[in-house]
Amino acid sequence: MNTMLRKSVLGVAGLAFAGGVFAGPIAAHADTPVTASKPVAVAVQADKPDTSKLIPHGVQGKQSKIDLNDEQTANVKAIIAATKKAGLPERAAVISIATSLQESKLENLGHLGDANDHDSLGLFQQRPSSGWGTPEQITDPEYATLAFEKGLKQVDGWQDMPLTEAAQTVQVSAYPDAYAQWEQQAADLVAQHWNS
Repeated sequence: MNTMLRKSVLGVAGLAFAGGVFAGPIAAHADTPVTASKPVAVAVQADKPDTSKLIPHGVQGKQSKIDLNDEQTANVKAIIAATKKAGLPERAAVISIATSLQESKLENLGHLGDANDHDSLGLFQQRPSSGWGTPEQITDPEYATLAFEKGLKQVDGWQDMPLTEAAQTVQVSAYPDAYAQWEQQAADLVAQHWNS
């Protein structure tokens, strides 16, 4: 009987001890007032696209850069959104933005009269007479981007081409090497806005 009583007392004491250990720290903090803390900004590498994917060949030649206003920044975001909608990677957005930087400085241009190159319009200076779409369509940033990227997807190996070659194959510009100068700024804009 003594052995059984001793086991019962030890069992109850063990449960009380275990309950104290597990409940003790929780109970001890239950009375502690909660203080508000400021959020800490933590840089997560996965938030920005990998530079080696944005500029796989490195930049070619001297680079140009312009300061963007709110409209141009909105057009960058529209190009990125359309690229995502098309299911294309960040590199397609870099090529698209660099192309638009060269063609229109990221401005959604209407008809420029005598200064116009034939009937070129919009971010990519696409021409209705060349089958890009109606003036209303090609001055819509999403439509214009999707039309450009549809052409890009038809270029075999565009992902592995230097930017200027990929852009030129779609655009057929009189100045085929001009796209290269915008690669760094385009990559920086994609890195900045891809996940925003």
